Amino acid sequence: MTRIALPRKWRSPTPSLPLFPSKKNPRASRSISSNRFLRLLLLIAFFALIPPLVFHFRLRRIHQMRSRKCGWIESPPLVCAHGGDSTRAAPNTLDAYRIALSSRVDCVEIDVSRTLDGALVALHDRDLQRMSGNSTTKVGYMKISEIKELDASFGFGHGSRNQDVPLLEDALALISKSVRQVILDVKVGPPLYERGLAEVILSIVKKTHCMNCLIWSKSDIMGRDIIKLSRDAMVGYIVMKDSSTGARSNLLRMEGAKVVGVYHPLIDENLMRILHRKGKKAYAWTVDDSDSMLRMLSEHVGAVVTSNPSLLQSLMQDLKMECIEEGFPLP
Repeated sequence: MTRIALPRKWRSPTPSLPLFPSKKNPRASRSISSNRFLRLLLLIAFFALIPPLVFHFRLRRIHQMRSRKCGWIESPPLVCAHGGDSTRAAPNTLDAYRIALSSRVDCVEIDVSRTLDGALVALHDRDLQRMSGNSTTKVGYMKISEIKELDASFGFGHGSRNQDVPLLEDALALISKSVRQVILDVKVGPPLYERGLAEVILSIVKKTHCMNCLIWSKSDIMGRDIIKLSRDAMVGYIVMKDSSTGARSNLLRMEGAKVVGVYHPLIDENLMRILHRKGKKAYAWTVDDSDSMLRMLSEHVGAVVTSNPSLLQSLMQDLKMECIEEGFPLP
């Protein structure tokens, strides 16, 4: 049979072959599917972890807040009566000390000044000025006989009358065996300043067997003199604001001192961390309002020096009960 050749334009076009023919790769297809599945699993895992992570961090935050509020219960600060209980009796009188002792404070701070003739008395310049009516007089310019003629409760406003200014020796005899600690806040002033003061302080501490006496002063010379003279004496130093510049005094400046008395508005978490790292305790002074007392508890200070120890004790008891009700474990 003879084939008839068709004209070229009538012929069916021959399909063109691709230059690079595609080939299906089963292994690559499976790999893509596997990657997609892995991503899906990771996404599911990620979203599954979010709720427990959020719960964990919230729980941790709650624990931290509870620890700040209630952690002090594990190691309560010393309640230290500044000059005794000076809300009910003139400060640094035997009556003020007795009232503080009757409320079972842990500690009493005594303001110690030296008279012109060398006697050590429980007295602050500002209280002498109240008693004498002279706003410029200072303990260092008066003899003990002159001070003994004054009524320590004069001008106080309420409480007992005809109170003598006690000698340091008499104050220690009353206090030291009844508390965990006695703070001797040594006032250094004219005309004798630090001259021979450390020796006199240590002699009375030794004479009264005050093994729990802590000696501090705003004078670093005084503190260092005590450390040089006695290895056994417990010494602290004061951290406060400079009245003219507002700058804080050096926080770590006295070797051999285990306690730092810090003006309470300066105390924060960072300051406490630095002192604890150096093995020093922070005692907050002078804390007389409830808000500041609560803040000192949350900072876990070693002691709170206050003119109103009954308020601090009451606040600590109420807060302790509140923490127990919230499930905070007792030590």
